[in-house]
Amino acid sequence: MLSPRNSPKVDNRKGCLRFATSSLQSSPQNEHRAVARNTEMAAEGHNVDGTLLELGRDHGHYFQKKTFTKPTYCHHCCEKIWGMLTQGYVCEVCNFVCHEKCMKTVVSYCSGVALQLIKNPVAHMWSEPGHIKRKFCNVCRKRTEDSTSIECEVCEYYVHVDCHDLAVSDCKEAATYVPSLDKAAQAQYHHMREGNLPRDSKCVVCKKVCSSSECLAGMRCEWCGQTAHALCYRQMHEMCDLGLLQKIMLPPNSLTIPRNELPMEKLLNITASEQTAARKVSSPCKITADDVSSGGDETKEKEDYEVLRIFDGNNSLRNQVFRTASVPKTASVQQIRDSALRRFHIQDNPDNYYVTQVTNDLTGEEESLEDPVPLRNVKRPEGRRAQIFLRYRDDPDKAIVKIYGGWLRIPVTFCTMTVTKETVQDVISDSLDHFGLDRKTWNRYNLIEVSLERGVVERTCNQQETMLQLVRNLRKDSLRRYHVVRFYVQEKEDPHDHAVFVGNLPVSLAQRQYERILLKLLGAKEKPFTAIGPIYFEYGSLVITFNTPKAASAAVHRLQNAVYEDKKLIVLCLPNVQPKMLPPESEPLLVLVNVKSGGCQGTELVKSFRKLLNPFQVFDVLKGGPLVGLYVFRNIPKYKILACGGDGTIGWVLQCLDIAKQDAACFSPPCGIVPLGTGNDLARVLRWGGGYTGEENPLDILKDVIEADEVRLDRWAVVFHEEERTQPPTAPTPEGSAEAEGMMNNPEDQTSMIIMNNYFGIGIDADVCLKFHNKRDANPEKFQSRLFNKTQYVKIGLQKALFERTCKDLWKRIELEVDGKIIELPNIEGIIVLNLLSWGSGANPWGTAKEDENFSKPTHYDGLLEVVGVSDVSRLGLIQSKLAAGIRIAQGGSIRITTHEEWPVQVDGEPHIQPPGTITILKSALRAQMLKKAKKKRNQGQQIAIGYGG
Repeated sequence: MLSPRNSPKVDNRKGCLRFATSSLQSSPQNEHRAVARNTEMAAEGHNVDGTLLELGRDHGHYFQKKTFTKPTYCHHCCEKIWGMLTQGYVCEVCNFVCHEKCMKTVVSYCSGVALQLIKNPVAHMWSEPGHIKRKFCNVCRKRTEDSTSIECEVCEYYVHVDCHDLAVSDCKEAATYVPSLDKAAQAQYHHMREGNLPRDSKCVVCKKVCSSSECLAGMRCEWCGQTAHALCYRQMHEMCDLGLLQKIMLPPNSLTIPRNELPMEKLLNITASEQTAARKVSSPCKITADDVSSGGDETKEKEDYEVLRIFDGNNSLRNQVFRTASVPKTASVQQIRDSALRRFHIQDNPDNYYVTQVTNDLTGEEESLEDPVPLRNVKRPEGRRAQIFLRYRDDPDKAIVKIYGGWLRIPVTFCTMTVTKETVQDVISDSLDHFGLDRKTWNRYNLIEVSLERGVVERTCNQQETMLQLVRNLRKDSLRRYHVVRFYVQEKEDPHDHAVFVGNLPVSLAQRQYERILLKLLGAKEKPFTAIGPIYFEYGSLVITFNTPKAASAAVHRLQNAVYEDKKLIVLCLPNVQPKMLPPESEPLLVLVNVKSGGCQGTELVKSFRKLLNPFQVFDVLKGGPLVGLYVFRNIPKYKILACGGDGTIGWVLQCLDIAKQDAACFSPPCGIVPLGTGNDLARVLRWGGGYTGEENPLDILKDVIEADEVRLDRWAVVFHEEERTQPPTAPTPEGSAEAEGMMNNPEDQTSMIIMNNYFGIGIDADVCLKFHNKRDANPEKFQSRLFNKTQYVKIGLQKALFERTCKDLWKRIELEVDGKIIELPNIEGIIVLNLLSWGSGANPWGTAKEDENFSKPTHYDGLLEVVGVSDVSRLGLIQSKLAAGIRIAQGGSIRITTHEEWPVQVDGEPHIQPPGTITILKSALRAQMLKKAKKKRNQGQQIAIGYGG
């Protein structure tokens, strides 16, 4: 039985059951309970503070008794509510279902109030709308496959498109560094998320299964992955240790990001869904009073109800943004008001509000509603529903406001004050007093207006603005917006280094030329940025630094749609890492993903790694290249790289690392691989597999990175030198003219160099590779799977064997030197020079036969290359089918090939036609450290690992 203090009481809403809370607002005993409850809330550690609203033990739910006619599960204990006509309770706002016995211990907040309980709002990064399977909406708690849904790209938050307006902006807070706090004071708490747990997740408290496939239930930390029952999770330790991935995680307290003038989509460079962004305010929940009726003749009940249009302010009337409410035709003014409050999810004293009828859309004229049956006299425009205004009873002389200090990282979440004639400056001074800071330092702070829905700064308040008028204007324009807008005290001094990456500029220009281009695009006569550099001349990319967030935001807005020489610029705001905040044993992982590799697998991997790690350590290389991530990590003394893509992507990453490491604290970070390409030969040699299939658990990949061994990879410089031209010009040219100078033989102009990591080919294999690349470039949309790519290789090979033998007698038409010695060539049509014992998707042209005395056992770090001959196309096919090997020709540390005609060549699978001349392959001074997947099997940590999502 319920004690008298907590006995249920029925309020004036039909069938609603709420717990009395007035008795909890007095007496020392209850004050102690409130403090204990506040401590309990702090222990949740998921950016929620239950003291922000005066809620009863029902946690904001509007429970109504209901008879269930089909099997239903309790969202609190996950057990079935037994019986065909069993009664339970359902929240008429969020669809939370529970047993009567569970109502006393419910800990999940109603989605109608959850938004207002967030301490520091962080916006979600929404995906494109689609049909998401086997998940539940975090707002209405129904299955996502019931209608079109979206998900956060960074955390495990799922909502229907229709529920998007009530989504809670409590994404992972991934950048929390505060310069005024020392390292020990910056603690990491759990960030708990309800529901959508991985299958068979175990509770870390009671060790029992806490996941459910039938309803939204259970709790999971977004950082460490620990899972628990709703009843158990408050017994978890309040501090989060970042779990099994702690060693490679970039801790949030080591990061700063630009202050919230820019949405998170811009900071993470995630393309926001146009459909989601363009949506107007929709219905806040998916049920109405009709849907939760307690029984009876449904048709008759609908006839007894009327649907009203509810406007919450002048702005909503002007924009015709309203919400509908179904109320009895005999409803009183008080019932209409309470229904309107529920529709806008306003948890406040109802006596502070009143309703009026809208009599003129254009002028906004309104008239009061009068009991006993107000709807009888309400004016209804022809063919439209009755229109109602929800208004706030303003006190003309004063207002109560809450000022938040969450961005100052102080123990106090907010302070409440009564304002009369105070200016914003006065409010800042008084707030500093409440927060335990020096009120005389008010000039170091701003008062910021923040939207809880978007998680971005709406504006910085004018210091001389009257606070009372500001609040009254908000209430008059939109009560919904008033309840989702907060005022935060924020330091004016910004610890963030406002660096902006700009890419897709012309390559190899001088610094002054880049500056002129930027000034022209920014429309500025003087440099608005404080510094430019580093400049990556080879890629036409650079970094510019600003001294204020306002200047950086303005530049980003101006440059993000700019086009130069028919190329749209790539513009990114970059996070800033504070190395002093990293734990001594930390080796953060820089994840670089080519999302176009492996079809859509790269996109899925980006999403998975952002959820498992800090989202600011995961980068899409198609948006700025690997240089973006390497610049962000430049000050970290020790870190690892995980490159996700094909052999070409790996070579690109290593090449960018050669450029960026000159100014980096870590000269040679080891690099692991997730193979997404067609060949993936380097990944095969390092045991990362022949190709990512999508079935592998991304968490297992990250654990393999932690356990991987570091190995060295030899890298080679392939120098192409064309023959000097001996033919005279066709027409005489005046001596000393520009044309004559351009025709003079300059050896440097005819020499180029490519760094080789895997292999080099000339002749038949390069010819097949070239034809494949030409076909793929002509129709890239067709080459999206490994199987299709390999069938095209076979098709081209057959054509070469039957109709085209362009590489016949290659052995007579080129000369080969190895370590300075002329090598006599056998009858072959192609030469392959190997750094790895994997070529063409896992084949081994060198062969696996027992080593003879002429050659040493080859490795990828022995300083030697293996030279193999291919007799014809049929032999090439047998090698790729792993049914035969090539002809062993030589082994050495220096290769030189002389040609007297054009030949197809390829370096690491990138082919081209090489004019006559010499090709020299020499050991490069650029070395690479790679991660080789360990052979040992993992037998520990499984009970914690099961809490992570796949």
